[in-house]
Amino acid sequence: MSDNLSLFIGASRKPDDSYQQAEELLLKYANRHGIVTGATGTGKTVTLQILSEGFSNAGVPVFCADVKGDLSGIAVMGEEKDFLTARANTIKLDPYEMQEFPVIFWDLFGEKGHPIRTTISEMGPLLLSRLMNLTEAQEGVMNIAFRIADEEGLLLLDMKDLQALLKNMAERAGEISGRFGNVSKQSIGAIQRSLLILEDQGGEHFFGEPALRIADIMRTTPDGRGAISVLAADRLMMNPRLYATFLLWLMSELFEELPEVGDPDKPRLVFFFDEAHLLFDEAPPALIERVEQVVRLIRSKGVSVFFVTQNPLDVPETVLSQLGNRIQHALRAYTPREEKAVRTAADTFRPNPDFDTFRTITQLGVGEALVSTLQAKGIPSMVQRTLIRPPSSRMGPIGEEERRKILAVSPVAAQYDETVDRESAFELLQARAEKTARAEEEERRREEREEDKDERGRRSPWTLPDFDDDDDDDDRRRRTTTRRRTTRRTSNRQSVTEAAIKSVVRSVGSSLGRAIVRGILGSLKR
Repeated sequence: MSDNLSLFIGASRKPDDSYQQAEELLLKYANRHGIVTGATGTGKTVTLQILSEGFSNAGVPVFCADVKGDLSGIAVMGEEKDFLTARANTIKLDPYEMQEFPVIFWDLFGEKGHPIRTTISEMGPLLLSRLMNLTEAQEGVMNIAFRIADEEGLLLLDMKDLQALLKNMAERAGEISGRFGNVSKQSIGAIQRSLLILEDQGGEHFFGEPALRIADIMRTTPDGRGAISVLAADRLMMNPRLYATFLLWLMSELFEELPEVGDPDKPRLVFFFDEAHLLFDEAPPALIERVEQVVRLIRSKGVSVFFVTQNPLDVPETVLSQLGNRIQHALRAYTPREEKAVRTAADTFRPNPDFDTFRTITQLGVGEALVSTLQAKGIPSMVQRTLIRPPSSRMGPIGEEERRKILAVSPVAAQYDETVDRESAFELLQARAEKTARAEEEERRREEREEDKDERGRRSPWTLPDFDDDDDDDDRRRRTTTRRRTTRRTSNRQSVTEAAIKSVVRSVGSSLGRAIVRGILGSLKR
C-alpha cells in the first residue's frame, strides 16, 4: 500500500462503515512532527509500533521508549492470527507479510540493553537542575559550578566529578562569593544531598563514559532499512523525572549536533516521546521554552518528533500548535476535565462534515483512531475515522533468551558495554588537594626546624652538670671507699681540706653555686 514517499497508517471508513480510502503519512511532511493520544488500552502502543515499522522500511532510523515492555516484539517476526488477517483484509492491506526489524536495545541501567550514558557536562546546568529539582538559588550555584569547571579545565564526566567540585567550592566559598556573588555552604550542601538521592535512583549508571554517540541511533542496515533503537523504560519509569530529562537531553543533543538540512524528502530520524506528559509536569517556564524551541527548530535538522500521551491537554498549547500530524484514539468524557480534553482534541482537527468529531472520539473502538496528516503544501487533511493497520512484527514482548541473542549480534555491543573512567575533575581536584597537603606539611616542618634553631640560639653554650644531693652522697661514698682501699692519706691537712670542700658544697643550694665553689676549692686542693 505504501511507496517510498509515504507510510501506510490504515484505511478510513464511510458513514455506513464501508471502506473509503487509504490513510497515509507523506514522508516529506513527517518532520513537521506529530502526536498520538488516547486513553489506556485504546491501541497507542500498536500505533507507535506500526509507525516505527513503516519508517524503518522507508530507510528512516527510529528512537522510541518501551515503557511497558510490549514494544520489544518489534525485533522478531510476527505470528499470523485470525484477527490480524481480518483487519488486513478489511483495510485492503495486500500483501500482508510478517517481518522482523533491525532493533538495537538500550537501557540506562544496562540490564535489558546496551548502557546508554551521557556526561555531566553534556547534560548542562539547566537540565541537571531540573533533574534534581533544585531551587532558583541552588540552580544559580550549579551554574557557577559549571563556570568554574570551564575556567579551571575540569572535566565533569560522572557524579563523583561534580561531587568533588562541589566539595572544593565549599572550601573556597569566600573566594568564589567574591567573584560570582553569594555561594553559601547551605546551598552547596543541599545540592550534594540531591546528588545522593539521584545516585540512589540510578543516576550513577546514566552519567559517565563512553557517552552515547548520536550517530549510533541514526544507523541504517546494509539493505537500506532504518535501525529502530528501543529504550527499555519499564524500570526507568520508577523515576519519571530521570526519564523525561534524559529524553529532553537527547532531543537537545540532536538539535545541537546535527547540521541544517532544510526540508528533506524524508526525516533523518524519528523520535517518539512516550508518556510525554512527564516532560511537562511541574516544569519551570524556562524548560518549557526550551522544549518549544527544540520542537520548532529541530525540523530543519531533519528530525521528526512524535509525542505519545493519553491526553492532548498534557502538552502545552505552544508545543501542540507545532504538531502537524495527529492520530487520536478514544478518549472518555465522564468528568468536566475529560470533556474539556475531548473538546480540545476535536478542535485541533480539520472538521469532517460526515461526522461529529467530538462525539466520535468517545465512540472509537480499540485499534481505531481519528487521523489527520499533512498533505500537499503542508495542508492538514480532513479528519478521518480510521482502522489502524496490523503490525508485521510480534505484538507483545520478547523473551529473555531472544533479547540476549539480539544483543549478542548488536553493531554497538563492543562500544558501550564497558565503562571508561578517564582523568577528570575528581582526579585533578584530588591531586590538587594532595599537593596542597604536602606543601602544608613541608611548611609545618620548616617552621618547626626554625623554632628549634631559634631555641638552640637562645640557650647558653656552657653545659653544667646537674647535682642532686642523693646522687652526690652515693658518689662520694663510693669514691671515699675506693680511695681508702687504694690510697693512703699523706697528711691530716688533706683530710681537713676535703672535709671543708664537702661541707661548703653541701651548703650551696643551687647546682650553679656548687659548680663554682667546687671549681675554686678544687684548685686549692691541688
